[in-house]
Amino acid sequence: MIERLFKVLIIGDGTVGKTSFVERYVSNRFRDDYKTTIGVDFALKVLNVNDDETVRLQLWDIGGQERYTSLTRVYYKDASACVIIFDVTTRKTFNSVMKWKNDLDSKVSLKDGSPLPCLLLANKCDLAQHRVVSSHDIQELSQNNGFIGWSEISVKECSNISESMMFLVEEILARNTLTGQPGSVADELTDSTGRITLTPNTSKSSIFCCT
Repeated sequence: MIERLFKVLIIGDGTVGKTSFVERYVSNRFRDDYKTTIGVDFALKVLNVNDDETVRLQLWDIGGQERYTSLTRVYYKDASACVIIFDVTTRKTFNSVMKWKNDLDSKVSLKDGSPLPCLLLANKCDLAQHRVVSSHDIQELSQNNGFIGWSEISVKECSNISESMMFLVEEILARNTLTGQPGSVADELTDSTGRITLTPNTSKSSIFCCT
C-alpha cells in the first residue's frame, strides 16, 4: 500500500468561510457559529485513490487577519497545493485574492521551482440575492493569474466542495507521479474558462473518502 501525504493551504480573508469549508470537506458538518481562526488550524482528510494507494491531505486553515501575514512564510513551507477562498457577497474579499496569491507565490514554490498549484473558490453562491461578484469576474481573474481552475461553491449547501477538492487532488497527484515526471490534469478537467467540470463519475482515479 502506497501512502502519500500532501500539505494543502486554505487561505483568504477572514469570514469568507475557510474554516467551515474545511469542516464540511473533512466531516460533512456545517455550523453558523465558527470562531475566527487564530493563526492556523489543522485538519486531516484521508482518501483512497485505489486498492494500492492512500492519500492523506493535511489541510492548513490559515487565519485571514492582517496580523498573521508576517507568519505565512512559516505556514506555507513544504506545501503541495493551495486553495484561495473568497465570498461572492463581499467585493473586498474578491479584491484581496491577488494579495493572497502574490504572497503565496513570493514565499513558496514546488521543488522544481514552479508555482504551487492554486485553486480559486467562490463561496456563498447560495446567497444569489446578495451577490456582488460575477462569474465573468472570477473567470477573468483565474485565467489571468495562474490559477489551475475555479469553481463557485456553497459550504452551507455542500455544493461543489468534494468535486473541487477532487480536482485539486488529481492535479497534485499528476505533479507527484512515481516516475517523478510532472503532469497536469487542469486542461482536461476544466472548460474553456478554467471552470472545474470534474464530477465524481468522471474522476480519473475514482478517489473516494475513507469512512
